[in-house]
Amino acid sequence: MGYSSDLESIEYELGAKTLERWLLKPEKTMNIVMGIPKERTQDERRVAISPAGAQILCENGIRVMVEAGAGRFCNFTDQDYAEAGAQIAETPEELYGESNIIVKVAPPRPEELPLFMPGQMLISALHLGTLSEHLLKTLIDKNITAIAFEFIETRDGELPIVRTLSEIAGSLAIQTAAKYLETGYGGSGILLGGIAGVPPAHITIIGAGTVGLFAAQDALGLGAQVTVIDKEINRLRRFEAFFNRHLVTAIANDHYIAELARMSDVMIGALSPKQKVQKPPVSEAVVKTMKPGSVIVDVSIDQGACFATSRHTSHTNPIYVKHGVTHYCVPNIPSAVAKTASFALTNTLLPFLLKMTEHETISDILWKSHSLRKGTYVYKGYITRKILSELTLFPYREIDMLLASSGRAMP
Repeated sequence: MGYSSDLESIEYELGAKTLERWLLKPEKTMNIVMGIPKERTQDERRVAISPAGAQILCENGIRVMVEAGAGRFCNFTDQDYAEAGAQIAETPEELYGESNIIVKVAPPRPEELPLFMPGQMLISALHLGTLSEHLLKTLIDKNITAIAFEFIETRDGELPIVRTLSEIAGSLAIQTAAKYLETGYGGSGILLGGIAGVPPAHITIIGAGTVGLFAAQDALGLGAQVTVIDKEINRLRRFEAFFNRHLVTAIANDHYIAELARMSDVMIGALSPKQKVQKPPVSEAVVKTMKPGSVIVDVSIDQGACFATSRHTSHTNPIYVKHGVTHYCVPNIPSAVAKTASFALTNTLLPFLLKMTEHETISDILWKSHSLRKGTYVYKGYITRKILSELTLFPYREIDMLLASSGRAMP
């Protein structure tokens, strides 16, 4: 009887302590100062966090610093940020010097790298298509924890930030194609949707992912003929079901690509970041067979070209003509609608940023957050994404092993 009573007492005490741990949050040791710098990449007009987003962060105990003029191209004034509770940093040195987390849109440029302080966290795009070894070396040497938009992944395999930006890029691809088909821009002079008695343009979309979905949706809405090609039959089945067979689908092989190139007025490269290709699926020989005045929009250019004739362009000089075909290969297409893109990016980023307030250290954040852990590509002086190590000579370590070596176990 005494033994049973003692056991019940121990269980009650353990239960009480467990309940206490849940009810009483530990004292924070990490005071987050989040810096939002002005983008310095050519034609990058977006800002990572809108004033409304800054207000939500401030209300949740995060000190937000915004570099003066950061939201200018989105028509967000410094006053807007100040009224939201953010502190305006007059110089980048001030912003980087006082922040422990930097959130920006484009990867840091070479002139920004000296501004980073040892031990900071960086959250931004990486752009595998223009990967900089100098950037990686600086992040490694300064012990920066770096998280890429492209790698942040939910437990069900979704890439939330990539999806958000891809939705915008898909819609803009059609808007862009329609413009450059016009005679005044050197196009073939075809109205995308046609009119009664005059057939519409034919659009081929390479890739049945998010970009392809929104491009197809907008193209069909304008009345164009649409063909979507992809290597995965299940993706094509989903497209046919979603659009109730109002478009044509085909497997992405050399035969269909060559056939569609000859008849297409527009070809859109919309490969998913998860689709690894050894070489561009559309060769230069195939591009040569396209109609004079036709248009290529290579949305995949920031991850690796979809067309052998693709090369990076910018919003300032967006197009060039090769083999009689207009090429639009701007890597940051959503920047053309900077305000919409900044709102969308803020909406997607906020849930991840707010989770940081629940933890004491960067290691705690990565240990508890599956998505941010998956998004990390530099941690504790190592590359933590194998693809980056394969593209460079920097040593690779699995982030799970690095966290475990610091006494952490995966939840």
